[in-house]
Amino acid sequence: MKVLVVDAGGRGNAIAHAFSRSKNVREVYVAPGNGGSLLFENCRIAKLDGKKIPSIRAVDEIVRFAVKSGIDIAYIGPEEPLSLGLVDRLEEAGIPAVGPKKEATILEASKCWAKDFMRKIGVPIPDYWNFDDPDEAKSFIKDFYSSHPEKNLVVKADGLAAGKGVFVCDSMEEAIVAVDEIMVKKKFGRAGDRVEIEERLYGIEVAFTALSDGKHVVPFGHAKDYKRAFDPDDVGGMRNFYMGYFGRYITMDEAMDLYERGMLINPNTGGMGAISPHPTVSDDVEEKIMETIVKPIVKKFRELEGKEFRGVLYPVIMLIERGEEFIPKVLEINVRDCDPGAEAKLPRLESDMLELSWAVIEQNLNEVEVKFSEKQAVSVCAVSGAMVGREGFKPGYPSDHYTNQPINGIEEVRDAVIYANGIAKTANGFETTGGRVLTLTALDYTIEEARETVYNEIKNIHFPGMRYRRTIGLDVPD
Repeated sequence: MKVLVVDAGGRGNAIAHAFSRSKNVREVYVAPGNGGSLLFENCRIAKLDGKKIPSIRAVDEIVRFAVKSGIDIAYIGPEEPLSLGLVDRLEEAGIPAVGPKKEATILEASKCWAKDFMRKIGVPIPDYWNFDDPDEAKSFIKDFYSSHPEKNLVVKADGLAAGKGVFVCDSMEEAIVAVDEIMVKKKFGRAGDRVEIEERLYGIEVAFTALSDGKHVVPFGHAKDYKRAFDPDDVGGMRNFYMGYFGRYITMDEAMDLYERGMLINPNTGGMGAISPHPTVSDDVEEKIMETIVKPIVKKFRELEGKEFRGVLYPVIMLIERGEEFIPKVLEINVRDCDPGAEAKLPRLESDMLELSWAVIEQNLNEVEVKFSEKQAVSVCAVSGAMVGREGFKPGYPSDHYTNQPINGIEEVRDAVIYANGIAKTANGFETTGGRVLTLTALDYTIEEARETVYNEIKNIHFPGMRYRRTIGLDVPD
């Protein structure tokens, strides 16, 4: 069979890699893909009339390619083409597709709506407040910190912001800056017309995924993501980011002072690495998440809203310790697989990806088994870090960064899988095209062994400004 994976980054390459391992898959096309989409057997870059698909938003071109190329089944990775109705369009053209229809993407497309929905159906969530006026939001923040000096807030852009519209705050000042970034400066465009502000929970965060066919829901693996850009003690890295972000020089002593006062920025990112399975998610915890969160969301979404959810449901879970048990609460809902959690999770998948996909489409998930390897996976992201270039000093991912930097050493990696997040194939090799550049994943029977392998292998990779965290797989505050 011919499979089309719609994605441009590392998650899409992990999905394509999973399909390529199926004995019934002849070719996997990735649209638009990237230079790393060619690293796996039977994987191709989708081309329409000899040209690459321009972006994940090119719905017309993607549908035309699928029809013209005789694609048997499509699998949509990112939230944006889903929200543009790509699944609807593909199905209208006779191409079965894995992913929710446009109307069902509201679960991720509006954090304000999703929180209201979960509160209505009794799914456990943190206290939250929605605002469409920045001054009202900032006034609330000031009142909140005045009344609750021991607590903190999280500020989120309501709409889709490519995983970057979340500000986990340690102070009132940070929360106010977050509102300005989202609602006043419009850093995320129309996604910032509203904000959802919630009480910051302290616990254990879990990237939990489930497959849904609209009627049946089954667990689809889980991961522990490392979201902060820098290791907790990387004051030098945070100092560089601070100077580049604010355009103001500070000494190392000043940076240390800010660090000790909790005011040196360690920004949230789309993910700097992940491990799978999540070490805290036992069978009992998984069952609790399924019964109190995942199944009610899918069931009530159908019963109350009249919408079926088909595809990957990814609720971000915070486990709150209460005595000897963990209470799961939902921080937000995503309507696609996690990233970089997928790069850690999917290499462990032993079930046939094609078989699972057909089960979603034919609504018989209750008849298939989802099985993962007992091995542990550690994934480390190499990103575009701070650099001085023609345009001056840039702080690096997740802020402004340089691209088109030559990458060396990809062919030297032997004992880890490379999932390209943002690279291009050139006549001379590979070069960077984004903030997250590539993710290396290693599997072994213990986290320690997998960590040793992946960090040994990432030493083979080199590009100007390259940066990665050294604590992926360790129990560090994040």
